[in-house]
Amino acid sequence: MKTWIRRTLIAASTLAGAGAATVAAGHVLAHQKMQRTVAVSVAAVPIPSDTASVERGAYLYASRGCADCHGADGAGRTFIDNGGLHVAGPHISPGAGSVTAAYQPEDWVRTIRHGIKPDGRPALIMPSEEYNRLTDADLGALVAYLRQMPATGGGAAVIQLPLPVRVLYAFGQVQDAAEKIDHNLPPPLPVPEGPTAEHGRYVAGMCVGCHGAQLSGGNIPGGPPDWPAAANLTPGSGGSMSRYPDAAAFARMMKSGRRDDGSPIAVMPFEALSKMNDNDLQGLYAYLTTLPARPAGSR
Repeated sequence: MKTWIRRTLIAASTLAGAGAATVAAGHVLAHQKMQRTVAVSVAAVPIPSDTASVERGAYLYASRGCADCHGADGAGRTFIDNGGLHVAGPHISPGAGSVTAAYQPEDWVRTIRHGIKPDGRPALIMPSEEYNRLTDADLGALVAYLRQMPATGGGAAVIQLPLPVRVLYAFGQVQDAAEKIDHNLPPPLPVPEGPTAEHGRYVAGMCVGCHGAQLSGGNIPGGPPDWPAAANLTPGSGGSMSRYPDAAAFARMMKSGRRDDGSPIAVMPFEALSKMNDNDLQGLYAYLTTLPARPAGSR
């Protein structure tokens, strides 16, 4: 979710030999890029109000990483504060200072699915590439939950990026979500929720950021050199799934953040993953075991 900014800190060293003119140009271009307008036509989705939908939205908010950046109460949360890098998610629940107070249904779609603010500028720290494939029903349920959260105070996002990070962003080494998403893709059709590979494929959309589109892992683009390579989630030699002989073993790892031998797993966002329900965990396991074997690192 938020890891793209943290990863680029190490990459800043690559600018040490860059000319002053390149750095100066990057500073200007980064500002222009942040202020650009991205035109995307969207259709509003129905926002339900029934109890079941709100409960579904609450589950998605907790298990898909929304609280990591916006806080459990939606009031916003500082999730990086490291010297010159300070990033906080904005207040998105009801109450004074909420950036979503005037949102219309289509504004929610544009921001969550496409990473674009209502005024057309990119939502710089919003990882919409991870939410772009949400079904209309899940997107509506998530918004339904946000709308009925208890009112609290908060404010806008805080985005203070060091110059090296801004230059990397200017020249495409770091991308915002609006650059990554194919905005012409239609919303996905819903699949029955259950411990099936079909449902697991839907859940696996939250895995591709680190493990790659083919889920075969490898070095995470832009990641610090001390980060381990993302695991190969495909079957076969070199795949991490061989550690988990059944869905129960896989679920224990996802809930605890540890392998069965007790060793911790680095980098994975277990604060959110630990809240996934049995349908999601078993479905994800079922889907991963159906993948064709791929060499580790081919992503």
